[in-house]
Amino acid sequence: MSESTFVPYQRETYSGDEILQRSKRYFEWLDTRRSLRMFSDRPVPRVVIENILKAASTAPSGAHKQPWTFCVIGDPALKAKIREAAEEEEYKSYNGRMSEEWLKDLEPFETNWQKPFLEVAPWLIIVFKKIYDLEEGQKQTNYYVSESVGIATGFLLTAIHHAGLVALTHTPSPMNFLSKLLQRPENERPFLLIPVGYPPEDAAVPPLNRKTLEEISVFFE
Repeated sequence: MSESTFVPYQRETYSGDEILQRSKRYFEWLDTRRSLRMFSDRPVPRVVIENILKAASTAPSGAHKQPWTFCVIGDPALKAKIREAAEEEEYKSYNGRMSEEWLKDLEPFETNWQKPFLEVAPWLIIVFKKIYDLEEGQKQTNYYVSESVGIATGFLLTAIHHAGLVALTHTPSPMNFLSKLLQRPENERPFLLIPVGYPPEDAAVPPLNRKTLEEISVFFE
């Protein structure tokens, strides 16, 4: 049996009142995060987005395959094309694809098929999931792809919030147009379209309440 190639893991840990206060402060800070459909066109430096992506890439993944690609769009012409294609799909959704129940559930958000934020936000991050990898023309299996990419997206949204920026998890359906516009390879599928930027001065959000701890958890002690 070969010797382990593992390396030591070291990091700071906490206990007592400190761990309680840290967990409480983190929740209170993260609870201020909201999804916005309104963005300022104020520029965000590319290096900030790069750091956010590196933070997202620290997420765990099945067999450490890291089955994600983050396509970052800042070019105004390409953003305009993405908006045009997204609105075409959204118009069909709001005018026939969505059920009456779905449309009613969306009423508190005052959404419609028009998506101007896709051009206003300084950056669009399109998250692609890699169904499989290609190495020297050979398919390599990726494991728990949707789960892994979902976790990485959560890290991404948290990093955006930590930078003082806002985002929206936009899901125009179907999203195949993104693969075509960005000329992505066959092994990638669009997962989420996330506008990123500063909130405008007149930013507003619907008065929503999150589910309580009792509604989202069951403890077995």
